[in-house]
Amino acid sequence: MVSTLIFDLDGTLMNTLDDLHDSVCYALQQVGMPLLDKKDTRRFLGNGIANLVAKSVTHVAPMADDALKARTLEIFRAYYVKHSMDKTLPYEGVLPMLAECKRHGLFTAIVSNKLDPAVKDLHKMFFADYIDIAIGETPAVKRKPAPDMVNEAIRQLSLLHGREIPKSECIYIGDSEVDIQTARNAGLECIAVSWGFRDRDWLVKSGATIIIDRPDELLTRFT
Repeated sequence: MVSTLIFDLDGTLMNTLDDLHDSVCYALQQVGMPLLDKKDTRRFLGNGIANLVAKSVTHVAPMADDALKARTLEIFRAYYVKHSMDKTLPYEGVLPMLAECKRHGLFTAIVSNKLDPAVKDLHKMFFADYIDIAIGETPAVKRKPAPDMVNEAIRQLSLLHGREIPKSECIYIGDSEVDIQTARNAGLECIAVSWGFRDRDWLVKSGATIIIDRPDELLTRFT
């Protein structure tokens, strides 16, 4: 029996690429570095904003030192918190899929390496009617692919719904190799999605065994 779905956010539920790319480019511009192509932003996503910024800086300025990377990250953080919803929207078909999840009585959570304030803002704006809880990056919980966020989501959902939820009832849904590894580390079955920040071939090479191409395919996997 499946009772619980734990979703990645960026590239899975929401197309956040444009706002992330704009924020990276703004930060790079502020420290006098060249701008980044959007295709490079896309391939650098998936392992948190510190990793995104570090890879972006290294890509456009290979000789950049740690101090410059730290300054760029600081600028990115401040800008992105204010601009995380300028262009970001759920992927087509996601909200109807989540409505069906709710209709079936499924418990749901978001776990994201995005900054926690941005995750909670996006949850409140787009998903509050469908998804129970949302957890983003904080100093208190290790980022994915560590299993900590997933474990914390299951703990919070268990408290919210008044029963201990075993991992055998949980499925993790994500769009990248980081998500595949997160599910593996947490001991959860993983469903990968092909509409996000990684292509199907990359997902297969990264170990994905179940891949869906449209949000409406999700429930057919276990209902």
